[in-house]
Amino acid sequence: MTSSPPVGYHAKSSHTPFDSMLEATNLACVRGARRLFSDLNFSLVPGTLLQVTGPNGSGKTSLLRIICGLMAPEEGEVRWQGANINSLGEDFSRNFTYLGHRNGVKEELTSVENLRITAGLTGIELTKSGAAQALAEVGLAGREELPARFLSEGQRRRSALARLITGGRTLWVLDEVLASLDAAAVNMVERLIERHVSGGGMAIVTTHQLLNFSPGSFQRLELATELASGSASPGLLS
Repeated sequence: MTSSPPVGYHAKSSHTPFDSMLEATNLACVRGARRLFSDLNFSLVPGTLLQVTGPNGSGKTSLLRIICGLMAPEEGEVRWQGANINSLGEDFSRNFTYLGHRNGVKEELTSVENLRITAGLTGIELTKSGAAQALAEVGLAGREELPARFLSEGQRRRSALARLITGGRTLWVLDEVLASLDAAAVNMVERLIERHVSGGGMAIVTTHQLLNFSPGSFQRLELATELASGSASPGLLS
C-alpha cells in the first residue's frame, strides 16, 4: 500500500515509498570502556513499529544513531533492502527522517520558514501553504508566523514534528519523541505514527513510556543498564 504525499510538497526523488526493509544484525555498541549492548537483532518490514525502551544510559540514542548511519557499530551491520547502509549513502538517507533530542529549529525564523528550509535541504519543494497546513495539523495554527524564540519548548517540538508530515519518508526514527509534550500533543504524535505505519511506513521510536498504539505489526526492544543482547520480539503495547 502506498500513501498519498502531503499537499504542498513535491519530492525530487523517483523513489517509491514503502517498498523497503530494514535489518539489524548482531549489533554491538561500545561507549568509552563500557559495552552498552551486544548481539542485537531485528528486522522491519512495511507497516511495522519498533518501540525501544530502557533507562537513561542503556544505549537507546546510540542505537538510533547506528541505524541512521550517524555512528558506526562496534560489531554487526544495518542493511536496507539487503545492502549495508554504509554502501548506500544518499540512497539510504533519502528514505528516513530522524528526529533527535534537539528540535533543530532556528530561533530567529518562523515555523513556516524553518519547515520549508529543512524540506529544501532534504530535496523537497514545500510551498508556504503546504508548510502552514502541516503546522496546523500539529497544533500550531495561528503561531506558524511567529519566530521560534517566542514559542514554548512544547511548541518548538511540535514545529519539529511537522517534518514527519511533509517529509514523505518511509522510515521514521524518533528519539524520545514525546519529550516536552502535553497529553494532547502525545495523542497527536500517536495518531501520526499510527497513520504512517498503517499506511505502510515503518517507525522506530524510543520512549520512557508505553505508546497507546495498536498497529497491525509491532515489536518491542528493551535495553537495560546491564549489557543487553537478543532480538526484538512481538508484544502488546498496553
